[in-house]
Amino acid sequence: MSEFVDNLETVFSEFGSVSAKRMFGGYGIYHDGLMFGLVADDELYLKADSQSTSHFTDKGLAPFEYNKNGKSVKMSYYQAPEEIYDDSEVARQWAIIAFDAALRGRSQRKK
Repeated sequence: MSEFVDNLETVFSEFGSVSAKRMFGGYGIYHDGLMFGLVADDELYLKADSQSTSHFTDKGLAPFEYNKNGKSVKMSYYQAPEEIYDDSEVARQWAIIAFDAALRGRSQRKK
């Protein structure tokens, strides 16, 4: 794993244990078996949904995008704010926002 990904355990120490799994050239970031973040090119993105997207867009944070067959595809993950790397309480708050969005997404899939 990259040093960046390894450091996320420290970043989210106030939130709880996190793990990373390799996927599609990046990593999925998990807590309690649920993916709430992803890392691509040493950039962290956090899960968002209709209830939480404004937290990200109000701070000017961009969604994760990739190209598929020449078209740009946006995913429901947004850049993490830089301040999470300096303040573990801020990191915990953003992790809760992302994890709650992941929980809501899982609940909707079960319906």
